Amino acid sequence: MRTRASAAVLTGALALSVLAVPAAHASDGDSGAPAPFAAPAAALTGKITKVTVNGGRAVAVGVSKKKIAVEVSASNRSGVLFNAVALWRGSDIDTTETLLEPDDSSSDPCKRTATTATCKYTFTLDPRTNLATKDAGTWKVAAAALDRDFEPVALEEHYKSVKMVRAAKLTTNATPEPVKKGKTLTISGALTRASWDNLKYNGFASNSVKLQYKKKGAGAWTTVKTVKADSRGTVKTTVKASADGDYRFTYGGSGTTGSATSVADFVDVRQP
Repeated sequence: MRTRASAAVLTGALALSVLAVPAAHASDGDSGAPAPFAAPAAALTGKITKVTVNGGRAVAVGVSKKKIAVEVSASNRSGVLFNAVALWRGSDIDTTETLLEPDDSSSDPCKRTATTATCKYTFTLDPRTNLATKDAGTWKVAAAALDRDFEPVALEEHYKSVKMVRAAKLTTNATPEPVKKGKTLTISGALTRASWDNLKYNGFASNSVKLQYKKKGAGAWTTVKTVKADSRGTVKTTVKASADGDYRFTYGGSGTTGSATSVADFVDVRQP
């Protein structure tokens, strides 16, 4: 069986694994894949049954650390001691240089039955250390299950995919306030996006946002128009004031950028 090193073992009756071992510990001829993701297909008698990353939502990371939960379930007729999970990018997990592993845990992350285990891990995503702008987009989720002898019984190098995107921000400001009914309101704002390289929110140019309005006392927002940000991410448009209410901009996101909705700006509209 291809392995790189034994899993880390916690003291007491509890045994857990970490997914990566320094390359210097790999034996000659071993793959670059982290144990236990180097098991031969013939050894697999179990099944990964479910993996949930960040509650099933895309992961939007700003310019500081973000923690997410990843839960993995597996079954095996002779039982499962624990499951392992990793996030990675590339065409082959054996050669990828972009792989994220769970945080170390001092407690047992798994709940078990006679034939199943469900384990919940925390990942710390940090653009200062393990993410760069090129890493925004689709990531793959690898999952494995090990039996009570620490032998892999289930392995999925690409069980599912998850979007990991750069967080976006929007602002909204309506002027003048208050305004007389029928007069022109200028609604302006800025669309910015996190850079995982310079750790700043930079203007997100030439993207479309929606201007929405909610009349005072109403329960739902109405889209008034679509506005395109300029080369600096600035958004600006005008509307006719009709009644007291809130205005906001909203951006739907993209394959590498998260969605964003500004804080609403309430406008007091007075009779002429």
